[in-house]
Amino acid sequence: MLEHLGKFRKALRHCLIAGAAVTMVVSPGIAAPDASAAPDFPIVSIGPQHDPGKPNIVVIDAGGTLEARARDRISYLHYSGHVEGGVATILKDLYPELGAVANISVVQAGGILGGSTAVNNEALYKVSRAIDAQLARSDVDGVVVTAGTSVLEEDAYFFDLTVQSQKPVVVTGAMHQYGTFTYDGYTNLFSSIRLAASKKTTCFGTVVLLNDRFFAARDATKTDGYRMDTFQDRIYGPLGVVNEDHILSRRAPARITKCGTDAWKTPFDLSKTSPDKFAAVDIVYGNVQGDPTAISAPVAAGVKGIVTAGFGPGDISRPLIQAREQAIKRGVLFVSATRTGGEGTYDAGTPGIIGAGDLLPQKARLLLQLGLTFSDDPQQIRQWFSTIGDPEFNMSNIGKGE
Repeated sequence: MLEHLGKFRKALRHCLIAGAAVTMVVSPGIAAPDASAAPDFPIVSIGPQHDPGKPNIVVIDAGGTLEARARDRISYLHYSGHVEGGVATILKDLYPELGAVANISVVQAGGILGGSTAVNNEALYKVSRAIDAQLARSDVDGVVVTAGTSVLEEDAYFFDLTVQSQKPVVVTGAMHQYGTFTYDGYTNLFSSIRLAASKKTTCFGTVVLLNDRFFAARDATKTDGYRMDTFQDRIYGPLGVVNEDHILSRRAPARITKCGTDAWKTPFDLSKTSPDKFAAVDIVYGNVQGDPTAISAPVAAGVKGIVTAGFGPGDISRPLIQAREQAIKRGVLFVSATRTGGEGTYDAGTPGIIGAGDLLPQKARLLLQLGLTFSDDPQQIRQWFSTIGDPEFNMSNIGKGE
């Protein structure tokens, strides 16, 4: 047992200190990587002369309220234009203090994610590819991405599922606009850079940071439309906090146990596909006397998968159950999630239906979409939900030769 724990600690220490090499693996049935498809956004350095003694952090300007303006300094519910120069302008405001933390470069992606209502497959694809392209550089230690907070939890989980590098990725945003009395973009951006520069989330995958707390992308969710502390982690709590230069990491995603190995990566390498090939997947909300056309209509439109956000642990009304049965016969794959925000249907191996457990419906949709994009085998997708979608610390095999 001590030998196995020693090997794990040694691999984790090496990864946290030096970073881990990433080997590209081509999945069966997926086209070979096409590096030329990676987006080529301009990148500029911000701040004073490069300091070789400090970490190098790249900030990807992907949009959101963080770089939006309000109609005046007290009307944070009303939008009116954007900051000229985008996130680069906001970063310049943080100097000279930011210069003591890291060397900063900005990928000028033109706010590609834009407002939350504009986010689509192509934008997510391009940002994820841009993250990996920057982290592949030996002189880059971590990436911070700005995003609109309304769907930030989905943006972050998509990156968590697709980015292949083990270096830190932090997604942040703001609840109030630039120039308002209550603008939170400064502290969120500064703290995110501090966290990425610390390298303390190496092998955590993507994390979400707002309000000086950071969360696993899988579990973070927006719980209120306006409050500064809107991002929560429902059941398990934040991974840690950033209080000035006190960066405290209290928990970690289970995937860190695979740090420094090929098993850490997911099979969803976007260099092997393109956004136009993403599978069509919808969410159907469970309610009393649900209308069966909520399922039959998207099936008729050609969706490959449907996530049901059911009541209780994941139940749906009888009319919806009957429509689901017909859809399964047509080859549509279902995932049963719960609308409660907590624990839901555990997978029982039911043909055509995968239990999502406590994975939120909007997160389950992303995993199902990527699963159907990279495989046409329902059992393979079921296995991805039980592992990638439901990671856990399991030390039961320590000392048993595994």
